[in-house]
Amino acid sequence: QVQLVESGGGLVQAGGSLRLSCAASGRTFSSYVMGWFRRAPGKERETLATMSWEGYMTDYEDSVKGRFTITRDNAKNTVYLQMNSLKPEDTAVYYCAARLVSKGTYDYWGQGTQVTVSS
Repeated sequence: QVQLVESGGGLVQAGGSLRLSCAASGRTFSSYVMGWFRRAPGKERETLATMSWEGYMTDYEDSVKGRFTITRDNAKNTVYLQMNSLKPEDTAVYYCAARLVSKGTYDYWGQGTQVTVSS
């Protein structure tokens, strides 16, 4: 059974940093694209960053470019989202997800972790 478990969320002041982790288990993720998403209250889900499992391809949503970085540690089967220069508008529940390279939709989702940025 595939499991994605996020951790690392919390409360931080504006301008601060957090690193989110997504531990993946249940299969070999070499053919999977990993993504980080968020949903703020009253807003639609946003795609923040995606990365092929081998790390060859990354992509970022414009509002987080230069502030957020997606990385992975294959030995630990873990994907990270380093978030710097956080803003109150970054407050949301953050999710990681996985999809096969050949598919357009994400099949597996974590439970989410809350990030709250105070002004």
